[in-house]
Amino acid sequence: MAKIAVAYKAQREHGGVERTPAPPAACRLASGDGWTVSDVVCTAGPQNKPFEEQHTGTAIAIVVSGTFQYRSSAGRELMTPGSFLLGNVGECFTCEHEHGTGDRCVSFLFTPEFFEELAYESGARRVRFRVPRLPPIRVLAPLVARASALLTGAEPAVGEELAIHVAAKAIQIARGIGPSRTCADASSLARVTRVVRMIDSQSANPHTLSSLAQMARLSQYHFLRTFEGLTGTTPHQYLLRARLRNAAVRLRKEPTKILEIALGCGFGDVSNFNRTFRAEFGVCPRKYRSMA
Repeated sequence: MAKIAVAYKAQREHGGVERTPAPPAACRLASGDGWTVSDVVCTAGPQNKPFEEQHTGTAIAIVVSGTFQYRSSAGRELMTPGSFLLGNVGECFTCEHEHGTGDRCVSFLFTPEFFEELAYESGARRVRFRVPRLPPIRVLAPLVARASALLTGAEPAVGEELAIHVAAKAIQIARGIGPSRTCADASSLARVTRVVRMIDSQSANPHTLSSLAQMARLSQYHFLRTFEGLTGTTPHQYLLRARLRNAAVRLRKEPTKILEIALGCGFGDVSNFNRTFRAEFGVCPRKYRSMA
């Protein structure tokens, strides 16, 4: 989010903020025959008017920071860190930042031919997504961590393997998800989005259902139901995955002791961290670090 904030500040200092923002800045990380992986940073905020875009290929974007509303013919969903944005080739869409400024995604774009072959080999009957998003669920966590690691530098071969794994997993999971039925009023959406952004910026701090609901100014029951309906996961699960994502990134790029990383990411003790990390990523933190 620091990169987003700097860009937004510069935009304000040089002639003010435009009502219609420039398209998101995309930096290619890796590419090959039929696929491209890019680092996409958007600095749009509540003051900007959403504009329509079109997917030039089959798109799967992993949100690594920020929040936004994604609308396509498949539905409308709140995109949060750890979730997968899904887009079909030729499909028009809009991204709205009504309740917060900026986001960053690792975007995978596939040609129709390449994606159709992947879908066929994955056993899918169709090559078009019927849903606009995959929520930040456990089975996606290892891919989210690997995508985040791409932003710190990785060999092109890593990008190619990850692109194939991301596409295969998205196809597999999307088949079991029905059409979007998310329904929340504008006020509840704004309150939950504010809480999500706070969690992502302060995930190491102690948070409870009561404190989060209080911040949203909603009853615990209404907050829990609305949060899960909008993000696809409970507040506790979301907080836990935010901490685990941060820990996974630090394990790959820092020589810091595992105990210090665990405590720094909000875990009370290393045994709890080891157990939770293994459940999420399938290996212990030490093994995960050695695989980097």
